[in-house]
Amino acid sequence: MLGITWTDPSARFDGTVEVRTRGVRSGKWSQWLSLDGESGQGEAGAVRGGTEPAWVGASDAVEVRARAGGSTSAELPAGLRLDMVDPGTGSVTAMEPAAFAVDETSEPQPSASESAPAEESPTPDASASGEPTTEPSGSASAEESPSPDSSSTPTESASPSASTSPEPTATLPPAPPSTMPQPPVTSRTEWGADESISPEEPGYLPDGKVKAVVVHHTAESNDYTCADGPALVRGIYAYHVKQLGWKDIGYNFLVDKCGVAYEGRKGGIDRPVMGAHAYGFNSETTGISVLGTYTDAVPPQAAMVTATRIAAWKLGQYGVDPNGTTTLTAGANGTNYFGKSWTKGTQIGFPTIHGHRDGYNTQCPGNAFYAQLPTLRTWAGGPVTGLAIKSVSAPKSGTTHYTKSAVTVSWSATTPSSLIKQFELLVDGKPVVTTASTTTSTSTNLALGSHSVAVRATHHSGKTSTSAAATVVAETTAPTFTTKPTLSLRAGTVNTTAVPVTLSWKATDNAALKEVRLTAPVAKTYTTTTTSAAHTAKSGVATAWNVTAYDFAGNAGSASGSFTPVILQETAAVKSGTWTTRSSTSYLGGKSYSSGAKNASLTWTFTGRSASWVVSRASTSGQAYIYVDGVKVATVDLKSSTTMYRHAIWTKNWTTSAKHTVKIVVVGTSGRPTITTDGLVYLK
Repeated sequence: MLGITWTDPSARFDGTVEVRTRGVRSGKWSQWLSLDGESGQGEAGAVRGGTEPAWVGASDAVEVRARAGGSTSAELPAGLRLDMVDPGTGSVTAMEPAAFAVDETSEPQPSASESAPAEESPTPDASASGEPTTEPSGSASAEESPSPDSSSTPTESASPSASTSPEPTATLPPAPPSTMPQPPVTSRTEWGADESISPEEPGYLPDGKVKAVVVHHTAESNDYTCADGPALVRGIYAYHVKQLGWKDIGYNFLVDKCGVAYEGRKGGIDRPVMGAHAYGFNSETTGISVLGTYTDAVPPQAAMVTATRIAAWKLGQYGVDPNGTTTLTAGANGTNYFGKSWTKGTQIGFPTIHGHRDGYNTQCPGNAFYAQLPTLRTWAGGPVTGLAIKSVSAPKSGTTHYTKSAVTVSWSATTPSSLIKQFELLVDGKPVVTTASTTTSTSTNLALGSHSVAVRATHHSGKTSTSAAATVVAETTAPTFTTKPTLSLRAGTVNTTAVPVTLSWKATDNAALKEVRLTAPVAKTYTTTTTSAAHTAKSGVATAWNVTAYDFAGNAGSASGSFTPVILQETAAVKSGTWTTRSSTSYLGGKSYSSGAKNASLTWTFTGRSASWVVSRASTSGQAYIYVDGVKVATVDLKSSTTMYRHAIWTKNWTTSAKHTVKIVVVGTSGRPTITTDGLVYLK
């Protein structure tokens, strides 16, 4: 870890500071990393000013470039120094610049995205800068750290009401219970704090109440690993205490990108400890810093969730609404990132969870993270957001689900589960199942009838939200067939193994019919709007037609009918007039009758419920009259542009089976008098 410091702790660095390092393993120089030019965390007793520290990992060389502000009269702060921290040992190396290249006529420096080769950027050595000073003393010489006077920018040390820790007392301030659960926090002992370097007793907020949470980032690389978290915290601790001369680490809490929380400044995480993190507003706030730079990248959700949980817990100790606003009294003159200025003693309104930039002229906590603060406020203060039913196990028709009784409901919410107390499954507005916040589905059994099913979420704050409701009908009545399966003959080509037939039915349900399935003699599935279908049946064989109707609840009702198609050859008819026998494998049974004699006739008598006349057709075929039970019912023209054999050209159906007579009579059509008949098919 490294940082850039300068002599005057009250001086603000308005320019830019960038560093790059050479990795031990790769031997390559990193990209340039921008450091926040002003920590903004002044504290009484500070001996130097400095940037935020930056975690750079195992490195063996470093290069720093610094530029003053944009005005021509701007200067770099006096006493610039590179401070390098080994968080494993707590040792610190301080190095003066190897050289200054201040030449306004020189070529511009590379952009922040460039990465110069190592040989162009040699590491400063002792010959250029003098021997590095290790373990610098906690105080500076008069020349290094002049005390700010009335003409200098006021520091927090000059504003006791803002940030000076109160004198320690024998009685600690109370640790009030919180309305929110306490998240796990890694203690100072657990992350390896060397307490010998900060022996001073902690200070506490003058009013003993946290009125707001200030969110920070540490403005360093995001490339650290989860295992590096404690080392980063140790590095920041050593930098704040040993290099800047603070009494302790500045932040009250730190959170790594993996969501692990660390105790910052000593004094008790459940107490209103005075930190050094928000210049002018330390005396009324607590500070949470997420390790990393979040100007362009949003912190991982794990980090945001943990930061939110800490904020909610701390504010919950003092009855402060995370979604609300608060009024803070400025402990020093100041200007924020948005250009708003104030004087010491001014009362200023802030969101109770706000970014460091709201109270100080810094980019912290980065643009991307700052844009997420409204989400953090909602997560912390409730109610649960984004609550919606994702699925209901019962099948759906339109907007309604149907089940016999059991139903499983799944849901989702955008608020993290750790900030949710519980979920409840509501049936008709009443809770029937209560689940943990980590559960996203549950089951129940419904009584018969129509129900409104919803999910209610309770935030740890006590606020509730309810999802949009789903309508679920529980019913156990099976569908019925108002018309049982019925077979009828239809037009088409007739074979002994495939007689064209139509299967008809009508099914209904008291709730919602889903489908009708034919299960025999073949398997087919039909929609609820389908009430008939074309099939074929084998002649001379009784065939059972079984159908089952299903509703959306899973109830089923079945019906069946058995029918036999029978082929009556032309030889089974009573003849009148002249008929000629024709032979061909194309005819049913290999033969047919043909006649062109006017009024020649064939008559079949049968007992059945459907009949079809089977003919052969050609372009020269003539016409025939058809009589049913002595009554003329049709004139049929057998003419066809293509030759057709075994064609059922005419059909007749009855509602019940009965004895009937069908008679065909040759019309004797002029120019094409001949007709050829292949028999009659009836259904019994």
